[in-house]
Amino acid sequence: MSRPTTESKPDPWRVPVIVAQIPDTGLHRKLEASAAERQGMAELAGLREVLSAQADFEIVPKSGNRIQVTGRVRARIGQTCVVTLDPIENEIEEKVDLIFAPEAEVRRLADLIEEGRDGEEPQEVADPPEAIINGIIDLGRLATDALFLAIDPYPRKPGTVFEAEVIAPDPEDHPFAALKALQDKKKGQ
Repeated sequence: MSRPTTESKPDPWRVPVIVAQIPDTGLHRKLEASAAERQGMAELAGLREVLSAQADFEIVPKSGNRIQVTGRVRARIGQTCVVTLDPIENEIEEKVDLIFAPEAEVRRLADLIEEGRDGEEPQEVADPPEAIINGIIDLGRLATDALFLAIDPYPRKPGTVFEAEVIAPDPEDHPFAALKALQDKKKGQ
């Protein structure tokens, strides 16, 4: 089963910031998801629950109509241990440091990066910036994406170790056992 993406359903946590209204000195935003937003995130990520979700962001204008968003996303999530199937809780803390740029520039940079990959020698190329869509950066979606990327897909209760049942192989059980049986039967005739 693959984990759902934020593309498959509407974003459960939306905190839009209008880029044109960001002052030159930048903005500071402290966010906390409501119970309904946390429930939507839990359903979208296939979690038992999201007990808390907060984000703390600095939004700073940069040259070329770019915006830098830095900060942290913290959450406490309820999952199920993949070994014992017991309910467990995990803390998540994820750093965020992203550059946003107008959509047209992002497409142009993505094309340039793709052209660079067509060459003989693979180069280390930075990822293009994130797109500013319709003049808005959605901090809630950014926080949700950071949270989803940090989720352990195979959570285990502390101290739990998966031990597969070990069965000693039967010396008579091998791919050629049927041939050996035929051979033994033939010798006995």
